[in-house]
Amino acid sequence: MPLATLTAPARHELLVKKSRFLAQAEPVASVAEALQFLEAVREPDATHNCWAYRIGTIYRSSDDGEPAGTAGRPILAAIDGQHCDRVMVVVARWFGGIKLGAGGLVRAYNGAASECLRLASRLPLVAMTCATIVCGFDHVASVHQWLAKVGANKLGEAYSGTGMDIAIELPHENLARLKTGLRDATRGQASCMEDPE
Repeated sequence: MPLATLTAPARHELLVKKSRFLAQAEPVASVAEALQFLEAVREPDATHNCWAYRIGTIYRSSDDGEPAGTAGRPILAAIDGQHCDRVMVVVARWFGGIKLGAGGLVRAYNGAASECLRLASRLPLVAMTCATIVCGFDHVASVHQWLAKVGANKLGEAYSGTGMDIAIELPHENLARLKTGLRDATRGQASCMEDPE
């Protein structure tokens, strides 16, 4: 299943043995955005505000006073289990007077976060690649036609005496198709090189 992020904030509430769990999720593009969301939705009267985020290979979680490993990691496991990325989830808990035990806490935090993400509206994440096209002036029209065909965004242009360099971003899966299309349309006169990481 491809990774996805959310199209909008999402909420889900769960009651477990009189304890109330409120999961809130938000699409985020950076750690700073994740922490801003935490501050925005932190429930001051809640017993705990536990959270986790994943942004590519960057992830972090917090148990916020719950026993170690019973809240933050289960929320992160819910993010991964729902195949989400670029997402922050905060689960507030109001203690209802009945202890849930470590296993009960893990199930409750994971369950609230999982259901929140499962019900949320999603947007598939597409791996993007940056590249540079070098072409003569007589092939600019063909290049622009191919950019539209492969869903490429033009990031910039630079002119030389013989033509232009066009910086683009496109879905990685379309790069080979673009290279072949440009080669055929310009009889090998235009080149497309993936930018180094």
